[in-house]
Amino acid sequence: MQILKSLVFFACSCLVFPTPVNSAERPNILFIGVDDLNDWIGCLNGHPQARTPNIDRLAKRGVLFTNAHCAAPACNPSRAAVFSGLMPERTGVWSNDSQKIEKASPKTILLPHFFRSEGYQTLGTGKLLHGKTTGFFDESFQVNQRWSPFPKNAVRYTKVELTSKGTNNPRHLMKDSLGRQVVLPINRMPSDRKPNKPDGESFDWGGFDVPDSDFGDTQITSWAMENLQGGLGDKKPFFLGVGYYRPHIPLFAPQKYFNRFKESPGKLPFVVTDDLKDVGPIASKWARDPVTAGSHETVLKHRQWRAAVEAYLACTTYVDHEIGRLLSTLDKSNAADDTWIFLWSDHGWHLGEKEHWGKWTGWERSTKVPLIVVPPKRLAKQFALAGSRCDQPVGLIDLFPTLSNVCGLSAPENLDGKSLLPLLHDPAKQTDRVIITTFGKGNFSLRNIRWRYLSYANGEEELYDLKNDPNEWANLSGDPRFTKVKKRLASMIK
Repeated sequence: MQILKSLVFFACSCLVFPTPVNSAERPNILFIGVDDLNDWIGCLNGHPQARTPNIDRLAKRGVLFTNAHCAAPACNPSRAAVFSGLMPERTGVWSNDSQKIEKASPKTILLPHFFRSEGYQTLGTGKLLHGKTTGFFDESFQVNQRWSPFPKNAVRYTKVELTSKGTNNPRHLMKDSLGRQVVLPINRMPSDRKPNKPDGESFDWGGFDVPDSDFGDTQITSWAMENLQGGLGDKKPFFLGVGYYRPHIPLFAPQKYFNRFKESPGKLPFVVTDDLKDVGPIASKWARDPVTAGSHETVLKHRQWRAAVEAYLACTTYVDHEIGRLLSTLDKSNAADDTWIFLWSDHGWHLGEKEHWGKWTGWERSTKVPLIVVPPKRLAKQFALAGSRCDQPVGLIDLFPTLSNVCGLSAPENLDGKSLLPLLHDPAKQTDRVIITTFGKGNFSLRNIRWRYLSYANGEEELYDLKNDPNEWANLSGDPRFTKVKKRLASMIK
């Protein structure tokens, strides 16, 4: 196993943390995770048609980290790192095919365990860890079907239907909650990943004219709202985790969020022809293989690129609406003045950039995530001005130490991340930091304020100057002018 010599670091001036609170009362935590959300939100300007007013308003209340990155660009390892504060080589959770952290590293202290041991009431709903939240929190709530408005077992193909799944005429018959027949997949594309398995095809998109309450994200929001309205936090501080399923595939959402594209069709991401010409064969294969979603070739063949973009944007607007409901309820509750709000996504998502769909690459589109931190209203004057932006590179691996720090708690000593508290006071502070993302054993992606360096297990390398090439179109790893930059970043991996 490779060992990282320098996982993450702050400049020396950042190593002394200020006292997080001036009150003996410990603040609450609202911990909002969003599944597969890239920077296609208004405050990050990732797409010109992004419509996320509630997330944008949240960013105006605290600090928006514009250069935040995941520990691993897949659900299981990313969430394991967030909830343990440990990188994949420490937990053994490298990918979605790895064991879940509770089995891979059963003695590891996870966030809900930590906060419970410190006297907090812990509650969780939706997708937080990679699996059910039952057993991790004092109270939890699960939905029957996370990904669509249908009961979980209903999305499986029958034996007769299965013969069509990998063809150009896939056909799986369903009925919605109003009794109307639905033919899946909506996009009419054959399955690239699981053509012979009866599981419902996830690489699909479209709207459903059904009540919002048919969707899991509405259900988990309502549960969290009921707890906030019921006096949560009155007796003891709380840690409330709310994990949204959208915009994870299938890109299904209420039809009303799709309607705006009838007048203004979705705009495709700006790409260049033959973007993979300057990367190695492994990187090209990594991009084109339908490992976590589907293939770009299939999307193009069936003329579904624009529809997929519209569906992703519709799903982000839908989940933004649910986040708005949640935040409105918090602001009206007894906990309004005493709650830290953290909003994060587990990793980014490609929509055709570098001929890739899904996550599980070492490029910016896959590693970069939204991260917003908002202090309690009663403490707001102790921190940076509301609406501040921090452009320094940070990682989701920093969430555990940050959460413990802002609550005045002593975090486990073995955590891999660093507290973001200094940046919450001074977002312009220079940190000279490097963030490392792993995508399987032996594959590393390093990001500092300007450069991205990728190292594959077979020896392939890539180097991008993100100041002058934010889309990572020009691989500079073979350019002798940048040999020192590449060697300096590569030296952090050994």
